[in-house]
Amino acid sequence: MIVERVQTGVRLEKRMLKVLKALAEYKDMSLGDLLEGIVLHAFEGRCAFGPETQQTIAELKRIYGLDLTAADSHALRDEEGGQA
Repeated sequence: MIVERVQTGVRLEKRMLKVLKALAEYKDMSLGDLLEGIVLHAFEGRCAFGPETQQTIAELKRIYGLDLTAADSHALRDEEGGQA
């Protein structure tokens, strides 16, 4: 399907971005393609990843020290004290 893409600047938690980049590399896809897939699945209330990929994500989270969970999603703050 042909779509129009735009360049964007988004701020993400540093370790989360490392895990996402590593997963995109593991899946041999761009970070943008990975994020589009995650969002499209989320918009339909579906999980974007099967059990094998979830295991890979768990390992990448361990490697990069990402200990955040979904419960943290609306409580993240920048070091300066502002909301992320």
